[in-house]
Amino acid sequence: MHNITTFLDVHARTRDGPAFVFAKDGRAYTYADLRDAAAAIAGGLTALGVARGDRVCIYLETSPEYLLSYLAIWRIGAVAVPTNAVYHEDEVAYALNDSGAVAVITDEAHASTVRAVQGACPALRHTCVVGIAGEGETAWDDLLNADPLRRAVGCRPDDLCQLQYTSGTTGRPKGAMLTQGNWMNALATQEEVLGLTGDDVYLGIYPMGHVGLSWGLAALKAGGTWICMDRFDLETYLGLAQEYGATVLASMPPVIHSLIRAGPETEEALKSARSVISGGGPLLPVIWEEFDRRFGIPIVNAYGLSETIVVGSGTATTPDNYGLHKGYRSVGAPVGYAEVKIVAEDDSNRELPAGEVGEIALRGPSVALGYWGMPEATEEAFRSDGWFLTGDLGYQDEDGVLFVTDRKKDMIIMSGWKIYPTEVENVIVDHPKIADVAVFARPDERRGEVPVAAVVMNAGQSITMDELDRFCRERLAGYKVPRNLVVLDHLPRVSGWKLLRRTLREEHPANPTE
Repeated sequence: MHNITTFLDVHARTRDGPAFVFAKDGRAYTYADLRDAAAAIAGGLTALGVARGDRVCIYLETSPEYLLSYLAIWRIGAVAVPTNAVYHEDEVAYALNDSGAVAVITDEAHASTVRAVQGACPALRHTCVVGIAGEGETAWDDLLNADPLRRAVGCRPDDLCQLQYTSGTTGRPKGAMLTQGNWMNALATQEEVLGLTGDDVYLGIYPMGHVGLSWGLAALKAGGTWICMDRFDLETYLGLAQEYGATVLASMPPVIHSLIRAGPETEEALKSARSVISGGGPLLPVIWEEFDRRFGIPIVNAYGLSETIVVGSGTATTPDNYGLHKGYRSVGAPVGYAEVKIVAEDDSNRELPAGEVGEIALRGPSVALGYWGMPEATEEAFRSDGWFLTGDLGYQDEDGVLFVTDRKKDMIIMSGWKIYPTEVENVIVDHPKIADVAVFARPDERRGEVPVAAVVMNAGQSITMDELDRFCRERLAGYKVPRNLVVLDHLPRVSGWKLLRRTLREEHPANPTE
């Protein structure tokens, strides 16, 4: 029996320095502060009748309250259901009803949304509000003043502790069932990947409703300091990195792109950094190489999913084996206890040889149990022998290093030809006028689908379809060249992070003039 939150009890006895700093308002917590607050909130939830195995939804902005909610829910052996603060009524109602949540933790700004849907959520018994609570609701301060749960509830490794809803690229979002054991392994693996110690300062930018939270928790597990931004802003990011002497930086491809375009003062701001994490989407080789040449800071290019708690059972390029990037193109090799293989898209029982593109399968102790309440989807993706079919396409080389080509659902098939958007993007982003690019499929009566390029221009630049066509045809086979061009101010991303090709397909159908 164990509980993931007991690392707080360990560090509270031995470490006096800051554990968590919320950059937006400067609130700082020692390990003892985190333990005491989590224990009090756990006691308050217990007093409300929330018990082991109950689901508790978190509907907040990234904040100290979000982190403490996780820790308190896990401490009583309950199940956290994180959501995004940008959710609308239907999305909140879906998360509450699908999970069967008995309680929700929200704030004044979002409580009205909960009130609007609670009548349609029969399992929901308690609404806890950060700030002023309404009639029949529980104030956050009342939870903080409750009798603390001094000792965490003992849990089995396969006890659920989280339902992590996927972004739902098609159909209903699926709740990945993550366990106490999944999380404990993930934190240990990420601690190992980054070589974290109690001297490290981690600058985090990932939203707390996402499993990217695990990198910050890994820093805490190691006894380090987590500086948390509620949202990314380049100037603030650089200022915090310099002020706190950040040694490990969270990032994503758009952030890395911003850094290589930033002014000469950037080197000074990042002088204490020894590694940078990239995840949430493909890091284009030209961007990665430029970053490496300018800053010389190893990028931990991580590959994993919500269902594997990122690299809990995934792959990464690690600072101590940096050559695994293989020309700035790979996501490294398996880490921790993870395994990876490539299987045929039409037969997951057939493993493919090195160099052949197929579906990526992962196996390891951080792979989720399956999807909550979805036995058919679980059976389709989670094999009985432990392999998880990711829905991503890629290949391994002779050394077992993994290269991701695209999402299975994002692959474009034009007149029978398979086109991988990332391959085309790798070419287009090298155009001197273009700052960012995404390639997506557009239905075509004659050819089934055709590739379309959505581009963001560098300041003061413009481009025509003819110009882009000539540039691509010099570098790509003709069938891979985009047939249409869309110029945008920015690309649609989840929290500025994960690219939403589906949104591009929906918002930019064929125009009559094309």
